[in-house]
Amino acid sequence: MKALVISGGGSKGAFAGGVAQYLTTDLGRNYDMYLGTSTGSLLVPHLAANDIGKLYNIFTNVQQHDVFSVSPFVQRQKGDREYVSIDFVNSLWQFIRMKRTFGESKSLKRNIRRNFTKAEYDKIRSTKDDVVVTVSNLSMNRVEYKSINDFSYEEFCDWIWISCNYIPFMSLAKVDGYEYADGGLGCVVPIREAIERGATEVDAIVLESENMDKQKVLGKNPFSLMLNLFGHLLDQVEKNDITIGKLAAKNKGVKLNLYYTPTNLTENSLIFSRRLMVSWWSQGYEYAKQKHEAGVLDDSQFHNDDTSSLM
Repeated sequence: MKALVISGGGSKGAFAGGVAQYLTTDLGRNYDMYLGTSTGSLLVPHLAANDIGKLYNIFTNVQQHDVFSVSPFVQRQKGDREYVSIDFVNSLWQFIRMKRTFGESKSLKRNIRRNFTKAEYDKIRSTKDDVVVTVSNLSMNRVEYKSINDFSYEEFCDWIWISCNYIPFMSLAKVDGYEYADGGLGCVVPIREAIERGATEVDAIVLESENMDKQKVLGKNPFSLMLNLFGHLLDQVEKNDITIGKLAAKNKGVKLNLYYTPTNLTENSLIFSRRLMVSWWSQGYEYAKQKHEAGVLDDSQFHNDDTSSLM
């Protein structure tokens, strides 16, 4: 059974789309199971429905207002550099309303239902083994995996949305008395879950460069510093997920192919720029193509005695 796993990574999901396009259209890979976290959860239903063109149009045209109903950011540009700073008015408004997050992502919830249709949901249920999204149950302090086979169309759309809610900058959701948020807070790359569900070959797209020891420029105010801190914590979760995934693959004889971003694409993946995302999609496609032309296919074959290193 073949599985495609896509990590969290915000706007960098465009890179994953390019990689997935090469794997599915050029190599003709047909996956039985799809697992995603955060932005990966947005991608996997469309990939399972086999509609790359629609996914490209959706993902390369998304803007801040398509995600945030109340945005905690102001997007700015200085030369070719795009960055965000705090929106003090919206953040103060959230405080006055006694909300626990700096922003709200109800626009994203509406867009998910608009772009992922009931017909596509039914098609996936009848043609694929599983599509799974990762969420964090903050009330119970655990990671949960939500399968398309266990929920109605409306419920599964909500779980996709919840998987993307990067708190405290996006909405905090409540389901059956439990509070949920972004799956990346507990599992950024659900490789082990794919193996536990029966995958014998896994293609995992990791939306971070393989070499994470880069020097970051820390924020100049408490808000941007908080973004940097959360990014650091998620990097550590991601490294742990990959190590555990490699161990699980080795122990069960699963073929594991890892696809990283060749460079650090952005310091803030909550910036949604068409110019950048179109470029990242193209980079993802070319990276996957070059990787396969070079014959570097099975990462589990390398450094079996050192599970912390890759290739």
